[in-house]
Amino acid sequence: MALSILATAGQVRAEETLIDVVQDFLHQQFADDDQVVIEVHLPAAKMPPCSAPQPFLPNRSRQAEGRVSVGVRCGEQGQQVRYLQADINRYGQYPVLTREIAPGTQVTAAMLTQREGNLSELPREAVLEPASIIGQVARRALAAGVPLQQRQFEAKPLVRRGQQVSVEARGANFRVSREGKALDTGALGDSVRVQFGHRDLINARVVGEAKLVVDF
Repeated sequence: MALSILATAGQVRAEETLIDVVQDFLHQQFADDDQVVIEVHLPAAKMPPCSAPQPFLPNRSRQAEGRVSVGVRCGEQGQQVRYLQADINRYGQYPVLTREIAPGTQVTAAMLTQREGNLSELPREAVLEPASIIGQVARRALAAGVPLQQRQFEAKPLVRRGQQVSVEARGANFRVSREGKALDTGALGDSVRVQFGHRDLINARVVGEAKLVVDF
């Protein structure tokens, strides 16, 4: 009986040590983020002893967030490998709309407010920084108070297909402007085809409302 109790106590201490090692390893992945909560789960079946545990992430290309698998090499040579599950929850602020907006509405700072929550539960490509969408336009109608996604927004078009535009060709010692017709729609920095007359066709960069440049 006493030996059984001692063995069980030893198993519990070994498991607690393993959990501590894995938690320390995962916290190192978020060394600059103090708003992370990590919970390590042991498998339902009893694990064999693991000496000199060396944790690692099997999927290094994936962001360590949400439910993740953590590998642990056991033994001096690391020949035995165990796998544990861990929940990694990161908390912080994210922007939401203060009111519903229609498709094509340009986002301003006044339309946004910050909300506190579990960032790990947000949808893929969630908007975390207000600056990333301010000035952009909504692709579709968006409700107030819900997490936003980058794919719901696009850069505001400054040039539209079929529009008359001004194209400035510039170089070290010259600057020439011509009027033409845009064959594409484009936002700031986009390359757009512009036609002059019936034949001349160039690619120019959008720099403003109905304004493009070609650098030589």
